[in-house]
Amino acid sequence: MKKLLYLVLLAYVFAGCADDLNLEPFDKISPSTAFNTEKDLQLYANSFYPILPTGREIVRGDDMSDYLVGRSLPNYIAGSFTASQATGWSWGDLRNINYFLEHYEQAKIPEEAKNHYAGLARFFRAWFYFNKVKQFGDVPWYDKTMDVNDPDLYKGRDSRTLVMEKVLEDLNFACENIRAAKDNSASQVTKWVALAFKSRVCLFEGTFRKYHPGLNLSGTSDQWLEESARAAQEVMESKQYKINTSGAAELSYRNLFIREVPDADEIMLAAVASKSLRVFNDANWYYTSATYGNRLNLIKTFVNTYLNKDGSRFTDASAYNEIPFVEEVKNRDLRLQQTIRMGDYSRDGSAAPPDFTYTYTGYQPIKLTVDSKATDGVAENSNSLPIIRYAEVLLNYAEAKAELNTFSRADWDATIKVLRERAGITNAPYPAEADSYLQENYFPDISDPVLLEIRRERGIELVLEGFRYDDLKRWKVAELLEMEYNGMYVPAMDELYDLNEDGKPDVSFVREVPATKESGVYYFLIDDKQFRLSEGDSGNLILLGNIERSFEDHKYFYPIPYNEIVLNPELKQNTGWEGQ
Repeated sequence: MKKLLYLVLLAYVFAGCADDLNLEPFDKISPSTAFNTEKDLQLYANSFYPILPTGREIVRGDDMSDYLVGRSLPNYIAGSFTASQATGWSWGDLRNINYFLEHYEQAKIPEEAKNHYAGLARFFRAWFYFNKVKQFGDVPWYDKTMDVNDPDLYKGRDSRTLVMEKVLEDLNFACENIRAAKDNSASQVTKWVALAFKSRVCLFEGTFRKYHPGLNLSGTSDQWLEESARAAQEVMESKQYKINTSGAAELSYRNLFIREVPDADEIMLAAVASKSLRVFNDANWYYTSATYGNRLNLIKTFVNTYLNKDGSRFTDASAYNEIPFVEEVKNRDLRLQQTIRMGDYSRDGSAAPPDFTYTYTGYQPIKLTVDSKATDGVAENSNSLPIIRYAEVLLNYAEAKAELNTFSRADWDATIKVLRERAGITNAPYPAEADSYLQENYFPDISDPVLLEIRRERGIELVLEGFRYDDLKRWKVAELLEMEYNGMYVPAMDELYDLNEDGKPDVSFVREVPATKESGVYYFLIDDKQFRLSEGDSGNLILLGNIERSFEDHKYFYPIPYNEIVLNPELKQNTGWEGQ
């Protein structure tokens, strides 16, 4: 792993980086010297890896989602966002890839080796373009390097259909040619990683086309869903990966996110951290600091979706929204206690109930953070964070099959039931009726009980890993970003609440901080503006209700940065962003 990290850094410096398509970055190497041996191709291919998300980016991956609230809201939904503020129209990574694909064949090595490295390049080109299509919709397709005289430099955008067909071609080549040997460091792209990513891409595209009829592509959605299911199935049948169930059930899920060495049984590709190489993320600083991070916390509407341990629905209980925190978190899906502070959670040997110097809702995340306080004030977390893991492959397979109406009881047992059993849920039968809570609060247009449960499971299993906004977009339910931000139930004002039952009060909700304060108690100020209780002097915390949020249909596509259209009028702006 250390060798790979060094190679990535060396190759990135060696290969250089272009800021735009019309710049020549290769001033110290030439095709005659850089593409001769397999080591040459390996070194160059390592320069592609910075395209993958960093640990820092994963930590912030769900900043814009329906199930989190923080101290500040994304300007995209709670401000006057314009095309002048847009970013992301950069192409240097693509030029680096295309340059490689134009020259790799001159290497004097076996065809199998050439195809392996070409497969890696095409995997990363697919990754690059998938992100561009998710963000902008139609984008120009480039499969060549260009100089300042190339007429295509200022061409318009190609259709989504063309670009995604090219992405699928790249992924198919990658899946067929990248070597299949399992990488136990979870730091390298293999055949299995390519297949897993293909299942993600094809699920996104298939459901996006299905639920966005305005694209006039719904007739092709099944083709993409079938590709997703096949790719996921190939990973499943390979038996290379499995759901981690080692150790205590109360830790088997969270352990995937807090170790320096990734669990290679489930984690297929990770943003690998290393204390010795000083490769870090900042999860603790971002999620446990009252001053540095965005103080992101889960909202109650989402926490309600966690099942009870016996498989029954929490929301089937009478007055489920009026159960105090201490009681509501008991006997629930074990992933809840591995995602938020609750029960007997401790840090450095000391009790650590929800800390209202940080949390606004009471549902304080711990999933990506480590339990030591040492990195709370510095960006030096050395826990590796997953980019792709096997649990997602199971979810992709289940959802694709359900959308195709080919999902069976055997499929349920091989996917959703497996995940729920890891979560300590003792009864996970094939669903017979639609959950009215999910329909009323999330998916009013979905009546299929199986699909509803798959969506529930995806939200819970992948929470905080950076999937949610893409899911909301492809399902065309991003109006959920306007959902009320709510928190734990408060039976009464001016009472002391012990949130972890250790005999010490932790918080009191007041309109005025008392002159004499109880030691260790945080006095949460209810100002009836930013923070209020749903019933006045009792009820659920309601947060930031005074800030208007909106997600109109045109926001499903991000605007092309204004200055890019000034430079190239052939691009044309996305509908709804014109003139901004």
